[in-house]
Amino acid sequence: MAGNTFGTIFKLTTFGESHGTAIGGIIDGCPAGLELNLQAIQKDLDRRKPGQSEIVTQRKESDEVNFLSGIFEGKTTGTPIGFAIQNTNQKSKDYSHIQNSYRPSHADYVYDEKYGVRDYRGGGRSSARETATRVVAGAIAKQFLAPMTINAYVSSVGSLDLKTNPSEVDLSKIEENHVRCPDVKIASEMEALIKQIRKEGDTIGGVVTCIIKNLPVGLGEPVFDKLHAELGKAMLSINAVKGFEYGSGFKGTQIKGSEHNDLFNTDGSTKTNHSGGVQGGISNGMNIYFNVAFKPVATIMQNQDTINSNREQVEMQGKGRHDPCVVPRAVPIVEAMAALVLADFSLIKRTNKI
Repeated sequence: MAGNTFGTIFKLTTFGESHGTAIGGIIDGCPAGLELNLQAIQKDLDRRKPGQSEIVTQRKESDEVNFLSGIFEGKTTGTPIGFAIQNTNQKSKDYSHIQNSYRPSHADYVYDEKYGVRDYRGGGRSSARETATRVVAGAIAKQFLAPMTINAYVSSVGSLDLKTNPSEVDLSKIEENHVRCPDVKIASEMEALIKQIRKEGDTIGGVVTCIIKNLPVGLGEPVFDKLHAELGKAMLSINAVKGFEYGSGFKGTQIKGSEHNDLFNTDGSTKTNHSGGVQGGISNGMNIYFNVAFKPVATIMQNQDTINSNREQVEMQGKGRHDPCVVPRAVPIVEAMAALVLADFSLIKRTNKI
């Protein structure tokens, strides 16, 4: 299987399956001498881990990261940083009923067709559990990027939408509720909706918004490796993501160029930020903001028609522990993938000029 490595200089390679012994990764290219706050890394993992509230999967995993190499006396050594996260609460029997059947809108069928074999236990390598490794690497990238800040939050669940402009959101309130929406009233409505959807044996999607502050000018490479293109690739590599837009996004198509253009101030900043902090594929020093759309989780607790490996029509129902809505746990994953992109471009920028 190819495609397990992300990045050019600051690279992450991940390994492991949802119901295997462990998942983990190797980070290559992290500069030496970076003093790490290991508690901050674990905190980000705790934000992503299962079983943290009523509105997420009840699989119980401590998700404690164990660093194997690349860190000595609290600092990076410049050598590959190896780490592992043990799987301790697998219930593989919950998936025995789909051993020969394909879940609709899941990766089961395409894995079988592509590789001729699949790990049906929790989706194997296609499971969202793999994203825990990204959170570890992203947490290290965040510390490398300081004082740059990366904050994501839930801006919609189903039709419930937080209409506040990202620049006006109180980021300090994101972690004050289980949904990770910075508006208490809307968060309460979102939580009630997710609980109702779970009772129905169904799932629902939503949007995670991310805002990045304190960027320098010059991150991103013109032509094929534009900053927004790499951010888009990073977000679309996350399980269940169906869309990415930055800056004015699709709404920008509804206004004229005279309204959309970001006029300059004398210090190089702009009076508006329809560009979303990126011009010509390069950061312009303004805040970057973007939206990431997540579909309803494919596994639902309702009867569905499907086919088995013999191409026979069968009926199946999801079992086990699954998220009724993935967006609350996706917040730290979005932050992590953004951090990996920016750490990579920060190192590449050092090669641009004397």
